[in-house]
Amino acid sequence: MTDSLRLWLVHRTYDDKGLISLVYATEDGTQYLPKERAATTLSRIPVTAAIDVDASDVYPVEDAETRERYENEATRMSERHNPTDEV
Repeated sequence: MTDSLRLWLVHRTYDDKGLISLVYATEDGTQYLPKERAATTLSRIPVTAAIDVDASDVYPVEDAETRERYENEATRMSERHNPTDEV
């Protein structure tokens, strides 16, 4: 059985073509997973505060500044939201 990680939404951007870029990260900010979604899918598949993913799907956060930012935001999200909250 593979290991699962809970990742929290730490960053979201929109572009002018209707694409939403999301970044989810571990609470300690050391690992992340980028995702892209079409804005048109939001009514069918909402963005949630957290996702659970296979540990082999995440990437390491290389620089200390980004790691700290992801840690702060993931901690804030986990304190204010349930994982399945739509955000």
